[in-house]
Amino acid sequence: MNFYNRHILPRLVDCACGFGSVTRQRRKVVPLATGRVLEIGVGSGLNLRHYDPGKVSAIVGLDPDDALLAMARRRTAGIPIAVKFLACGAESIPLDDASVDTVVVTYTLCSIPGVDQALRQIRRVLAPGGRVLFCEHGLAPDAGVAALQRRLQPLWGRLAGGCHLARDIPGLLRAAGFTVELTESDYLRGAPRFAGYHFIGAARSD
Repeated sequence: MNFYNRHILPRLVDCACGFGSVTRQRRKVVPLATGRVLEIGVGSGLNLRHYDPGKVSAIVGLDPDDALLAMARRRTAGIPIAVKFLACGAESIPLDDASVDTVVVTYTLCSIPGVDQALRQIRRVLAPGGRVLFCEHGLAPDAGVAALQRRLQPLWGRLAGGCHLARDIPGLLRAAGFTVELTESDYLRGAPRFAGYHFIGAARSD
């Protein structure tokens, strides 16, 4: 891992993912979590303060980036919910089958290298009747914006830690066997259009 990825990128990610408009998106999703929660791509822990302690019994936060996890551990202070961290990627989740009630994934499916494998793992650990709550950016419906996303991807991916601008997030979830209910899909106000098309919703495994 080079100096940029080890020291600069984690702080850029923490800053970019903590903007007011992005935080408002998180607040639409995270408080809906119930039971034992697995957060995929917990990152620097920006979601931790939004969980409802009256609904959530425990949180397992998964992320492969040690620098971001160090930030997340500091953000557990004052959180009245037991939080455990796993330093690994989502392609191989070290949890038992059907062991979590809710999976929360915010601004993460865009950057998981093996996203199809990760979604299979999420299905495996999700208990019957459980939900995946997601808030993601991805493929824009407008042809011109989508074309720009694809043109920018080579540079964007290198600078943004492997983030993909044009992943079809609902399509990926459906292809993995989830039933998807979208509650919001639109451009985020204040964000550049090439990176600002957002999806919010829930997915269930039948």
